[in-house]
Amino acid sequence: MRRPVRPSTLDAVKFPLINTEHAFTNNIMRNNRHSPTVLVIFLAFVIHSGLFVAPLFDHSLADAGENKLIITGSSTMAPLVAEIGKRFETRHPDVRVDVQTGGSSRGIADAINGLADIGMASRALKSQELHLHGSVIAYDGITMILHMSNPVQELTDDQIRSIYTGRITNWKHLDGPDAPITVVNKAEGRSTLELFLDYFRLSNRDIHAHVVIGDNEQGIKTVAGNPNAIGYVSIGTAHYDATHGVPIRLLSLNRIPASLEKVRDRTFPLSRPLTLVTKPPAAGLIKTFIEFSQSTQVHDLILKHYFVPLQE
Repeated sequence: MRRPVRPSTLDAVKFPLINTEHAFTNNIMRNNRHSPTVLVIFLAFVIHSGLFVAPLFDHSLADAGENKLIITGSSTMAPLVAEIGKRFETRHPDVRVDVQTGGSSRGIADAINGLADIGMASRALKSQELHLHGSVIAYDGITMILHMSNPVQELTDDQIRSIYTGRITNWKHLDGPDAPITVVNKAEGRSTLELFLDYFRLSNRDIHAHVVIGDNEQGIKTVAGNPNAIGYVSIGTAHYDATHGVPIRLLSLNRIPASLEKVRDRTFPLSRPLTLVTKPPAAGLIKTFIEFSQSTQVHDLILKHYFVPLQE
């Protein structure tokens, strides 16, 4: 998907100068049209004087983008935030909300580098990210999924760890069919991968994957199309697809069902917040959108996507 194009400095920002400086500028430009050296020296003076520094670094896309919000990051959150954005637009007809995926790492990086007004991260902020500002809008979990036809009903943490590290390679060792296991793993930069590795105490180099996927829907399609595959995805996305005819089954974790109820009461082992991230504290249009995303005005959308609202 198209990455957001950051406005150029000259297109995005105006640089008003006080009268004396304006007159000085006109004189320099008028009297030295054919002297590049003078012009270079003049521009160096203006930049060094600090006249341009504040606009260059104190600038948000929302201010410069004619009431357009650019939001990038988590593929888990993107479908929900896109629907929230559409509803927000109906209440603010002069605003446009552009939602793009790419993973939580992209959302964090874009928020830091000013390539997005808001980043989406389907996890809590890390200790090294505490200079950022995170606003939780809902909760989700991560579930293991199998094809509906696979007779295996439950796996222990150690069995899952053994599958993903290549110590168990055939379903017959788990009371399943005599068939090789297809291991589906998440790509680098996805928070689902980070949380999976942390919970099972693994590193990505330990994983023996046959298929590496990006977003949740790719993982679900892979497992739904392969009776011998195993993967892990968002509980919300998996629940939605399973109840809409996709042939997958969600597995319990530590004998705790992968359900919204268990995410809601915080007893499911692999639960996580869905977070909107900004670099400076949210203000103006950005703050209005975040507060809208946390409000009861979008609870129906959160439930529609099988996530857990902040309050019910």
